[in-house]
Amino acid sequence: MSEKRYFRQQNPFIVPTTDGKLIEEHIGQASTGTSQYSVAHMVAPPQWSEPHQRPEFDEVTIVVRGRKRFEIDGDVVELGAGESLLIKAGARVRYSNPFDAECEYWSICVPAFSPATVNREEE
Repeated sequence: MSEKRYFRQQNPFIVPTTDGKLIEEHIGQASTGTSQYSVAHMVAPPQWSEPHQRPEFDEVTIVVRGRKRFEIDGDVVELGAGESLLIKAGARVRYSNPFDAECEYWSICVPAFSPATVNREEE
């Protein structure tokens, strides 16, 4: 019997957070041991933000519902539902949802997201 060439994720890894943000990693280091890329479903509550960071991975964000703000190397970009954004590794970025409704989105990181390579700044 040969090894299956697919993986069905039925129990994504729920990343523990203290800021009310839901992070469900479907594929990645924490959920499947995959280091080449990660795929996560997220819901950011209203008025949520995190510190600036300078990740060592490319990140694609696809907004499903609500709006999300990005501060990227001094520029401000806001995405709405149905829009996507690629942020290249090494950019200084801050993610936030300064709006009154939650924001649901998907994040794909290449290579996979890792706390060791996100390089968050102290606030």
